Amino acid sequence: MPILIHISVQQGTEMIFSHFDTNGPMWTGSGPREERARVLFETPFTSVPTVHVSPSLWDVETSTNLRLDISADSISEQGFEIVVRTWDDSRIARLRADWLAIGGAADPDLWEVE
Repeated sequence: MPILIHISVQQGTEMIFSHFDTNGPMWTGSGPREERARVLFETPFTSVPTVHVSPSLWDVETSTNLRLDISADSISEQGFEIVVRTWDDSRIARLRADWLAIGGAADPDLWEVE
């Protein structure tokens, strides 16, 4: 008998920060810096999904080395955090990220009977 698995795919875009206008730390600071953005799924997954994040807009100062670390953290059935890090003398004016989550989904055709 085949095993049926119901999969959900959700995606989105998040503006993580815009520090050029506000003189925020990613633009004016130096050394290790971090920004986080919480993402909530439109529909919760039935188990912890696999999440992929990538920069979709990266506005930077080019007179120094470009350093960026972007990842998903605290992943749950309800959501996750996008984490952006830079260090040393890198200056990032603003950053937008795209994300994709793939995981188990509820089957509307199945009924729970107690």
